[in-house]
Amino acid sequence: MPATETTVREIALENPASIRVFEKFGIDYCCGGHKALTQACRERALEPSAVLAALDAAREPAEKLGIDWSKVGLDTLCEHIMTKHHAYIRTEVPRLMQFAQQVVARHGDSHPELVEVQELVRALGEELIAHIGKEEAVLFPYVTNLERNLPRCGPPPLGCFGTVKNPIRVMLADHEAAGEMMAQIREATENYTAPAGACPTWQGFYQTLGEFERDLHQHIHLENNILFPRAIELEESCG
Repeated sequence: MPATETTVREIALENPASIRVFEKFGIDYCCGGHKALTQACRERALEPSAVLAALDAAREPAEKLGIDWSKVGLDTLCEHIMTKHHAYIRTEVPRLMQFAQQVVARHGDSHPELVEVQELVRALGEELIAHIGKEEAVLFPYVTNLERNLPRCGPPPLGCFGTVKNPIRVMLADHEAAGEMMAQIREATENYTAPAGACPTWQGFYQTLGEFERDLHQHIHLENNILFPRAIELEESCG
């Protein structure tokens, strides 16, 4: 069982099954992963012992955990993020916008909160599409070249940004902004709960938003807690 002073990030890395527990309790393991578990519980008004018990119950044998993304090559990790999470964003953002348009057109007059949600989804989608474009054009190619350069023990490849810490700093700020918009959407939708009697389109819209948030959390976890720290460490190790 993890200690309560262990950071949420460390728990998520050591036991990937803990991510399901953090999602259940609403604990931020991606952008807020640097916080100790006690602090994260306090901010959510949670009893640490209950969270610890759930984490212990969720622990799975190593053979059932699948790929340990902290152990794979950075090129493989970047490829996974692009093919799974970036592709998901490109597919789901237009779908969410279509959902929002349909729901607002039918129910926006009597439920003005839907107009707010539509605007937040639009802003979040634009933010994320621009964000993943920057990663694919600038950061990920540099990181993969950095890893390929390692066996030669030479200096890191030239980048237009000085050190990899600079684009990572921008990506972290983007993640914070996206997380804040996602939190506003969750609040405006009352934790993605459509009102009683809501039409199937409205229910589908909120369900898809919840799924989108879960995928975004996993996406940011892989970058904030695994890819970015390893890229910084690798660059610093290059002569």
